[in-house]
Amino acid sequence: MVKIEAKGLTKIFGDTVALDNVQFTLDEPKIYGLLGRNGAGKTTLLNVLTGKTPATRGIISINGESVWENDRVLGSVFYMTEQNLYPSSRRVREMFMWTKAFYPEFDLGYAEELAERFELNTKKKIKELSTGYASIFKAILTLASGAQVLLFDEPVLGLDANHRELLYRELLANYDENPKTIVLSTHLIEEIADVLEEVIIIKKGQIILKQPVEDLLSEAHTVSGEASKLDQYIQGKSCVSMEQLQNFKSAILLGKADRDLARSLDLEIGKAELQKLFIGLTNS
Repeated sequence: MVKIEAKGLTKIFGDTVALDNVQFTLDEPKIYGLLGRNGAGKTTLLNVLTGKTPATRGIISINGESVWENDRVLGSVFYMTEQNLYPSSRRVREMFMWTKAFYPEFDLGYAEELAERFELNTKKKIKELSTGYASIFKAILTLASGAQVLLFDEPVLGLDANHRELLYRELLANYDENPKTIVLSTHLIEEIADVLEEVIIIKKGQIILKQPVEDLLSEAHTVSGEASKLDQYIQGKSCVSMEQLQNFKSAILLGKADRDLARSLDLEIGKAELQKLFIGLTNS
């Protein structure tokens, strides 16, 4: 089992505080969603976690050892970056072999199998791949790496609906066969809601929420109906977001639904969706 721990993690670029006293622990195999708006600090956090950039203050460790300039510890981590950092003149299969040299547990047969299923031509040069197939190439490297921590930054960039669905299914199958720590950083929250076990929401460089998805959704609800009656219902409650169209209002609230009160006010109670909850939490 791999334990990832951040303590007082801060990263400053000039006048910008990209990470602000971040603290969290990932200490069991799970599929985590790292969620945040553009510029919230998601990629910076992944870059610090993988030793690509040093922290200004604080520490991030794996199994008690700092990740900075620690190749042995980072050998347990594979990071699929949004950018394509692989040599453009190399062919896909060459990069499979190159990865095998750095990750001894890399499963070449599995990589070839995935390439066939995703219809990725392994004879093509990296520079000849479309945006979607570049994402597929990087995702295959990550899934076949054999690492115990897999980090995906915008893994479905450029993928069509069929390939996105295939990737989600394969990610779950990979995890079921060998449970590990998987972190998905993506804006397509609605698509991955059923894949995630726990969410980490980052806003302006700070972790504002870390909670199992099931618990979070069970503690939230929607309510809708006549505006004046909804205003009565939400009094004293934690309202995450609200929308109004003429005399009709809808809101997302944290906490158990008061069904008796809603019934008396002729309001409709519903389940909160992860994406709308995320939008509300990061806008509020």
